[in-house]
Amino acid sequence: MSGASDKTSIVSTDTFKGKMRAADQAPPAVIVLVGPPGYIGKQWLLTKTDLTIGRSVENELYVPDGSLSRAHAKFMVIGNDVAIMDLGSTNHTSVNGVRLAPMTARKLANNDQIKTGNIVFKFLEKGSLEAISNQQVFEKAQKDALTGAFSKGALLEKGPEAVKRAEVLGEPMSVITYDIDHFKKINDTHGHPGGDYVLKELGHLMQLKLVRSNDYFARYGGEEFVLILQATPLKTANDVAERIRSTVENHPFVYQGKQIKVTISIGVAEKLLSDNWEMVYNRADKALYQSKQNGRNKVTVAA
Repeated sequence: MSGASDKTSIVSTDTFKGKMRAADQAPPAVIVLVGPPGYIGKQWLLTKTDLTIGRSVENELYVPDGSLSRAHAKFMVIGNDVAIMDLGSTNHTSVNGVRLAPMTARKLANNDQIKTGNIVFKFLEKGSLEAISNQQVFEKAQKDALTGAFSKGALLEKGPEAVKRAEVLGEPMSVITYDIDHFKKINDTHGHPGGDYVLKELGHLMQLKLVRSNDYFARYGGEEFVLILQATPLKTANDVAERIRSTVENHPFVYQGKQIKVTISIGVAEKLLSDNWEMVYNRADKALYQSKQNGRNKVTVAA
């Protein structure tokens, strides 16, 4: 008779089945193996016929690295097959160490490594469980665990990219910053678990009702949050900010049977012609400070 230590049990769970079903439907993907900070592990799903890699923000696979040409190479999806083509780049494209001739398509196989300049991608074919697992790991690393918003580190990568995209596309861009009024008092009255409840509920409320599909919502730190609004002029951003302020003020925050009064102070700024990320963020943050100085639970637009 075998002892208990010899027994092996295999449990089929709904979670595992769910992952397998998701993998079956997963499109082909590429993952960054070597690249700039914040991009290692980043994954793109190859869901379009043509997707271009390059250092220009106009590309579907944008990586801000000087070794890339503006439009370096492109993936081509034809039925269930995926090919890569170098677009006459300065620093070349190679697959598994073999340099590609410009403008010549090379069909890819699962786990092929593609080098464009100094950036290395791994290709995953359609139906890869690794693509599902990798996306979950990458998103977890990019997100704030408590609120579900993007982390400060992710924001500091996204901000300059958003500014560059606005400049290239000739679109307006606005930034909203806000923090919770008298948050220390909430912590003092309800304890840190009460404060954590407010942060978590606020994050959930934002993502459920207030963050639009193209907005980028991040927790800057403590009780301060940032929203990047692409293709959004100042007047629209002001309207969005007022809707956020009003919704938070009227939302019931109930912790251990007690209602907590929560309001926020907001600053809004639009990217000016010469602004970099730090400049537009700092103007929004200064407007936020003015909202707090003028009585809190207000929206202030940067001059």
